[in-house]
Amino acid sequence: MQVRAPARKVSRRYDAAVRVVITGGTGFLGSVLARRLLERGSLTSPAGSRQPVEEIVLVDAAAPAAPTAWPASVTTVIGDVADRGLLSSVVDRDDVSVFHLASVVSAGAEADFDGALRVNLDGCLAVLEACRARESAPRVVFTSSIAAFGGAAVRSVVSDSSKLTPETTYGTTKAICELLVNDYTRKGFIDGRSARLPTVVVRPGRPNAAASSWVSGILREPLNGEASTLPVEAATGVPISGYRTIVENLVRLHELDGAALGSDRALNLPALNVTAGGMLESPLTGRWARLRSPPTRPSSPSSPAGRSGRTSSAPSASASRWTLTSRR
Repeated sequence: MQVRAPARKVSRRYDAAVRVVITGGTGFLGSVLARRLLERGSLTSPAGSRQPVEEIVLVDAAAPAAPTAWPASVTTVIGDVADRGLLSSVVDRDDVSVFHLASVVSAGAEADFDGALRVNLDGCLAVLEACRARESAPRVVFTSSIAAFGGAAVRSVVSDSSKLTPETTYGTTKAICELLVNDYTRKGFIDGRSARLPTVVVRPGRPNAAASSWVSGILREPLNGEASTLPVEAATGVPISGYRTIVENLVRLHELDGAALGSDRALNLPALNVTAGGMLESPLTGRWARLRSPPTRPSSPSSPAGRSGRTSSAPSASASRWTLTSRR
């Protein structure tokens, strides 16, 4: 039996200019999202009408390495996303929307279990509790991950409602937060929605602690005239999506009528299922990069191609370490 709490009534007095809070806001994806919202200029308010974006607050644990020239309407707040006082100080008005991107990523979460729980779980709760304190049931977009799927139990093709069977700390924290978003929405505290992100390409800068960091690396480094190591078998599959597409889908998810989403607010964002070898054979990569084989080829056969929702894009101990070098 399904038990639903009555939806919180939203007064028209929240029908005003919107403040947007982006956690993880100084990171790559958060910064791109902020620029897209500035370009767009408006979002749907808690009252359900489209209103101008009056202010954007970027919350992150660290300032960006390179200062960004933001307009006066964009404010950066440096602090711990798990600090409930901090989150309450930025989610301090009813006409607010929150994009919760902050997270300890996959390999980093495996290396620091306690840190992953604090940032990923306590941070999510801090966001949800700050929004719960408002009377307007703010819209909250949470970035989950396809890492919420995994293991032998997952099917070759997954849908929005496929069972979550994560086998990493990162994926487990994402699955837990999806359920929290659903329940806070059911209780009428927020109008939440979760987006399960595929691997985002192409990220600039240096590799990060994500297990799938190599996916951007095999495209980015050769284009910059640098060598890049491919730490997986060529047959390794991975679902990918361009960062502009990801950001646009996050905005569209925010704009959807919550009632149309139903009780389960988690959606899989669309992705292209590719293999490492397939990316290397693409016209873009093939033009700028060539493979230099390892001194000794592995005797074991290549791993099977990855499947949507199941793909393990993390390096394996048995994988051959191919090196990509620039043709320039």
